[in-house]
Amino acid sequence: CGMTQIASQMIPLSVSDGTSMNAFLARPSGEGKRPGMLVFQEAFGVNAHIRDICQRMAAEGFVALAPELYHRTAPGFEGRYDNFEPAIQQARALTEAGLEADVRAAYQALAADSAVDSGRIVSIGFCMGGRVSFLADALLPLRAAISFYGGGIAPSQMGPGLLGRAKDLHAPILLFWGGRDKHIGTEQTRAVADGLRAAGKTYINVEFSDADHGFFCDARPSYHPASAAQAWELCRAFLNDRLGA
Repeated sequence: CGMTQIASQMIPLSVSDGTSMNAFLARPSGEGKRPGMLVFQEAFGVNAHIRDICQRMAAEGFVALAPELYHRTAPGFEGRYDNFEPAIQQARALTEAGLEADVRAAYQALAADSAVDSGRIVSIGFCMGGRVSFLADALLPLRAAISFYGGGIAPSQMGPGLLGRAKDLHAPILLFWGGRDKHIGTEQTRAVADGLRAAGKTYINVEFSDADHGFFCDARPSYHPASAAQAWELCRAFLNDRLGA
């Protein structure tokens, strides 16, 4: 079979608070309704890595949409992996109310897309976006959610976390952690699993012992090819199980 043709573009979305948010959209060619995927950025913005993930997911048959979560303070922001401070400043400016509005706006855009089967929408997120993927699962009737090294799901010195919303999750969630991640220690990853178990939710909790934070991103020094390749195959198996191949 030939390579799937992927069309991608930035599109503007209206958010309920009156702001406008750009989002990167990647879609496969061909007829028929496709499942939709919300792709949530790292702290570094909707950069080449996140756009690449959208295109990879489109090649798997998804209509993939990555909203710019910094649109209120820095539209178009793309941070550098060797200079963390600007990304941290943007991340600190986010609010829960703003994130919820953005998540809903992105979901509504996918659900309204004529090429998307609105009953088959999933989410994936990385780093900061891993937390947003958990939040999206609590807010929306998703069919699956995936979180890569999502800091701030468990309570920490940064804030109360999201485990109070574990009871609201609509869909099974697949969680990935790096065993060498100094940002998210084992007490946090254990708290997430414990919170999901206590809420009676279906989850898959995977730790790659040799991987560090950001291990899935091939543009980061922490990239760990073996863990990234295995995580990708687990993502595919999980999504196929939830959506039907």
